[in-house]
Amino acid sequence: MVWRLTLVLTSVLVLQTFSSRTLGVRVDVLVMDGGKPVAGLTAREFELRDNGVLQRVEILDAMDVPINAVLTLDTSASIEGRPRLDLIAAGEALLDRLKPIDRASLVTFDHAVTPAIALTDDLPAVRNALRNINPNGRTSVMDGVYVALTSTVDQPGRFLLVVCTDGADTMSWLRPSEVLEASKRANAVVYSVTTSDGRRSEPLKHLADATGGQVLQISSSRDLRSAFERIVAEFRSRYVLTYSPEGVAPGGFHRLEVAVPKRRVTVKARAGYVGVEGARRP
Repeated sequence: MVWRLTLVLTSVLVLQTFSSRTLGVRVDVLVMDGGKPVAGLTAREFELRDNGVLQRVEILDAMDVPINAVLTLDTSASIEGRPRLDLIAAGEALLDRLKPIDRASLVTFDHAVTPAIALTDDLPAVRNALRNINPNGRTSVMDGVYVALTSTVDQPGRFLLVVCTDGADTMSWLRPSEVLEASKRANAVVYSVTTSDGRRSEPLKHLADATGGQVLQISSSRDLRSAFERIVAEFRSRYVLTYSPEGVAPGGFHRLEVAVPKRRVTVKARAGYVGVEGARRP
């Protein structure tokens, strides 16, 4: 199925529902020191504020939470030749680093968007679809990212959305602001890998900032494999904080602030989440 987008934004909730009226929040957090992930932190070392109110957090064992890797790849005509082969190799390297409990999906975009493989634990099927990508047309980055974000709706696990593009967005129907709003409502961390004109894409940086991800800029398609491998390794090193909101109204957008106050480290986490009216604490 190919989508040529004329879409209405949907409500994609970041909250994890534990009962029909009880909500908890899960936040992926990356802690870095000198460019390297910091391991071994305890829940007491984190300070998380929800709309300015300090919350009591716990750390989930990330090994028990499956990763859902959503490959969102630019397959426009400009990747013909060596870039196509490098992109396939990078995607396969990422799949090689997934575990049996993990799942993956593939979304491709050129002038249209193709949800090639829905989220599945059949990684050979994803690998086969990856090997059959066919470069064509122009580039609709924002439309592709939006379709990938909507695929995270009502799915368990941690979502890693990897966007790769080598050019500027020339064909999207959706505005960057609409896709950014969708990212605030989606349970996904967005990492982008950009080459050539793609590195000038401010919307991708805004998406990374909003979801706690990063933008990796590379000089050549030959660097794609190492970039994809780095993303998986970095994502696995993230802490998974969870809490039940206390002292804040349930609805509306909740601004998150996450820190490790007693250490001189860099902390990256999503900017916030959209609450649900009428929810109560467990």
